[in-house]
Amino acid sequence: MTNITELKGSWNETKGKLKQKFAMLTDNDLLLVEGKNDELLGRLQTKLGKTKEQIHKIIAEL
Repeated sequence: MTNITELKGSWNETKGKLKQKFAMLTDNDLLLVEGKNDELLGRLQTKLGKTKEQIHKIIAEL
């Protein structure tokens, strides 16, 4: 599973893939700011109606 540190390295690519897969996501939804990892995951959980584990799985499969 991709962790947040690995995710930061390729975030622009991952962000694009998430926006393709889930058209309702905006740049603001996917804003990854240092120290805001939990906020990002919470926002994705709310917007997509998924659990934290499901969000991690989605990101790992991109």
